[in-house]
Amino acid sequence: MATSVSPGLSTQEKLARARAAAPHLALLSTAEKNAILLAMADAVESHTEAILSANRADLETSGLAGAMRERLLLNPERIAEMARGVRAVASLPDPIDEVLAEWTRPNGLRIRKIRVPLGVVGIIYESRPNVTVDTVAITLKTGNAIVLRGGKEAARSNQCLVEILNQVAGVPDGAIQLLDASTRQSVQELIKARGFIDVLIPRGGPELISYVTQNSAVPVIETGAGNCHIFVDELADLGMADRIVVNAKTQRPSVCNAAEKLLVHERIAPQYIPRIVRLLLDLGVELRGDEKSLRYAAGLQIASATPQDWDEEYLRLCMAIAVVADVDAAIRHINRHSTKHSEAIVTDSQENARRFLRQVDSAAVYWNASTRFTDGGEFGFGAEMGVATQKLHCRGPFALAELTSTKYEIIGNGQVRG
Repeated sequence: MATSVSPGLSTQEKLARARAAAPHLALLSTAEKNAILLAMADAVESHTEAILSANRADLETSGLAGAMRERLLLNPERIAEMARGVRAVASLPDPIDEVLAEWTRPNGLRIRKIRVPLGVVGIIYESRPNVTVDTVAITLKTGNAIVLRGGKEAARSNQCLVEILNQVAGVPDGAIQLLDASTRQSVQELIKARGFIDVLIPRGGPELISYVTQNSAVPVIETGAGNCHIFVDELADLGMADRIVVNAKTQRPSVCNAAEKLLVHERIAPQYIPRIVRLLLDLGVELRGDEKSLRYAAGLQIASATPQDWDEEYLRLCMAIAVVADVDAAIRHINRHSTKHSEAIVTDSQENARRFLRQVDSAAVYWNASTRFTDGGEFGFGAEMGVATQKLHCRGPFALAELTSTKYEIIGNGQVRG
């Protein structure tokens, strides 16, 4: 059985432990990994009260409010959801040792390209303790060790969760390491840990992500903030548009796939803007609008949008509305202001939808559906490491396949090169 989180060890010692654990993880069979994951899910559920107690202590001292506090909050339902996510990962095919290609050369050499673990994955994240469980599950399934650096506001929750996961029988010693979150020193050490960490994943606000990507000596998979848009086309079913806009904005406004901006085709704006403004106001959404939106919503409680509004990720019950001339204008607006996370068009026009889907430069693009589906669980991945907004290696919600690398195995019978 693995030890606990080894709080007395330095960052360098924890990094070395993770590096040493990686080869042992790579040798685990699919059956062994799945058995560990199922035991982890059971352990999380059986320790619900201890997790809630640690989380209450974090909430009392965090000083957080609004979206960030909501992200930190755990309850029995969210803990059960974490356990379901771990079980879902266990049920998925194991990508390790998958043969991606195989061929024989004229000289008789047999070559095959296979998936292998990355080695050691580092993750820096804020507020959300569920990330601890999700990422441990994904890295274990892919035979990787993990080094976690959560936010100080969730220190007790993360400590409790990592101790529970580390005590599951079969987890290789050192496979799950939690760094000290009380100072920024551990972040500095992690982003410079080339040779110990094979890839680093920052999850959080734009300042954190920007700092890590600009200063890391370790390769980074860049996740992004979610300034997400919905465009209601002139040929939209307005009842459908109502449902999608309300869901994308209000179902959980503190997450990165919640919609922050609403664009409306100018031909339906006089009809649709007063309608959707009233609906959103009744749900407690604070609204800002461009000049045309303000005119169409005259007499309703909507403020004038500033230039900064179009680039802001609100992460709360707030939305900005703009009127655009057509689908091409909507695409230009989105590509100028989006964080390249998730965007949606509501339309009955296949031609307009196809243009939107092809030309909007974001990781996930929707036709007649809420942006709230940009999520590893909703995509069938069980859980996710994050939502990548970059273009190399992976993009969008990423999980098992993206936590692997490849190698070539070449089998001969004495060939030498002339």
